[in-house]
Amino acid sequence: MGHTPVSPLQEALEIVENLSPDDQETLIELIHHRLTEQRRGEIAQNAVATLKAVGEGKAQFGSLEDLKNDLPTEP
Repeated sequence: MGHTPVSPLQEALEIVENLSPDDQETLIELIHHRLTEQRRGEIAQNAVATLKAVGEGKAQFGSLEDLKNDLPTEP
């Protein structure tokens, strides 16, 4: 009989289930905070890239209708 490997997610869930309810709440808050900070970092990187493109004259501006017209149409 072979041993079925446990995924890292399943292993983490088992560990979390053994924490107290208060520790589980604290963990949820910490994860939420870290994800929020990560998203902020991604948004900031996108803003820097956009400002760089504008500065280099590579950015395009227009309306939603302009964007629709620029998108390739399906065959």
